[in-house]
Amino acid sequence: MLRINQIKIPVTAIDNDDKSSEKKILAEKLERIVGTKDYKLEGIVKKSIDARKKENLSYSYSVEISSQHENQILSKNRNNNNIMSTAKQEYAFPVKKTGDGIRSPIIVGAGPAGYFCGLYLARAGYNPIILERGKCVNEREQDVLGFWQGGAINPESNVSFGEGGAGTFSDGKLNTGIKDKEGRIQAVVKDFICYGAPSDIAYVSKPHIGTDYLKGVMQSMRNDIISMGGSVLFETRFEGYEEWEGHIRVNAKCLNKGEGKEYISFDTDALVLAIGHSARDTFHALNAAKLYMEPKAFAVGLRIEHLRTTINHAQYGDSDGAEKLPAADYKMTFRSSGGRSVYSFCMCPGGFVVNASSGEEQSVVNGMSNHSRDEANSNSAIVVNVTPEDFDSEGFADCGVLAGVEFQRKYEALAYREGKGSIPVQLLGDYKVGKISSGFGRIKFNIKGSYTFGNLNNCLPAFVNNAIIEGIDYYGKRLQGFNDHEAVLSGIETRTSSPVRLVRGENFMSINVSGIFPCGEGAGYAGGITSAAVDGIKVAEAVAEYINSLI
Repeated sequence: MLRINQIKIPVTAIDNDDKSSEKKILAEKLERIVGTKDYKLEGIVKKSIDARKKENLSYSYSVEISSQHENQILSKNRNNNNIMSTAKQEYAFPVKKTGDGIRSPIIVGAGPAGYFCGLYLARAGYNPIILERGKCVNEREQDVLGFWQGGAINPESNVSFGEGGAGTFSDGKLNTGIKDKEGRIQAVVKDFICYGAPSDIAYVSKPHIGTDYLKGVMQSMRNDIISMGGSVLFETRFEGYEEWEGHIRVNAKCLNKGEGKEYISFDTDALVLAIGHSARDTFHALNAAKLYMEPKAFAVGLRIEHLRTTINHAQYGDSDGAEKLPAADYKMTFRSSGGRSVYSFCMCPGGFVVNASSGEEQSVVNGMSNHSRDEANSNSAIVVNVTPEDFDSEGFADCGVLAGVEFQRKYEALAYREGKGSIPVQLLGDYKVGKISSGFGRIKFNIKGSYTFGNLNNCLPAFVNNAIIEGIDYYGKRLQGFNDHEAVLSGIETRTSSPVRLVRGENFMSINVSGIFPCGEGAGYAGGITSAAVDGIKVAEAVAEYINSLI
């Protein structure tokens, strides 16, 4: 098979209403490149937008073809670095079940890490049991919508907790910077498509599923896990574990039993902790049980909203074809004068800001987009790194490994008070001078949840506010309109990653408790849907290998 890169097609040449036009033009280009019609297009590997020359916008393709004349094609194009031989890579679960009568592995958390771990263990015949404190996605959605419409928050069923994890109410971004030689990323994408995600996530350069699709995808994945012998128990909160006669006893509480809340236990040889980055009570329980943990750096900041047309124009210009392109994104990085890393995070083109709080008296925001990304505004978080040294200097040294958790709590509570229970909002120009805004300009706030104007300087440490202002002004030099004084800020963004790491060894097992496998973003080993899902697969491999060693 041959890989051919850097095939350029002008944006104006593609008819978005005629899906066959893309393949027709690609076929014409390929015939000229390979010099024969005797080939088969195996698929588009990557499709990206080349906007470096805004007067000549184009799509750039990488494709794979097969042909009886591959050697001749390579010989003819031996000086062309964009044509190369490649082998089709298919991931295969590397562990075979070696016996029966095993105790089912227990997986805590039904986010991407937990579900992919469970999916691959179920396919291999290990009958995993997944415990999820939140509700199934349909019931969870009703709780979230009720909260956004002014109801009370459900601390067990919200934007952070429930089927699909925090990623379900986000953009569903699948782009990742992790390295993968075994084909696990392609396996994750293939599975997402199998369960209902749009097929273009297999090749677009920055794939995303969209909140509107993710809900159905999670349900389909759950149904498949169950059909293969696995179990998914919702409203079942992990309470802790005990080392018990050579195995692990997992304790949980059923949350749907009314006043007679029922405690249940499971005996297992393998406990997977895919708990998510917001399970603070679980962090406390694990720390009390002496599971080895470390404090971890993360980032905090604010959401910024611009008109989608502003970002599109800054990235694409106004040449022919720009209107055909999808909502533009951006990625920003900056080093502040104080040495802080300032960067854009979870950029949502054509999306919403959402109230992502997971408990009472806290104000937390995140971004969310549907697959179409056609809302009036585009938003992202602008965040600043914070470290364990910062937690100590804020007075949380006595909290030990959970100092980062308490750091988050402090500033989320300040933001809640600043917004009087709603999301505090401020125009960029007013934020710079510490003035509460009196109204919006051209950019109207697009949020799921209630909001009020406040002074966001009161919601974060001064070093974070100063670094954000420096960063936004710097980005304004790179992206026209980014530092518009009417850009809308909201706060605060604190759940960029887990504040702790549940330390594991090369065998993916806790370094001090045999049979416990920290997994995914909450354990400190992933940062986004794809990396969490891939980590889930890696842990599934390790769990299967470990269980086999005990049989």
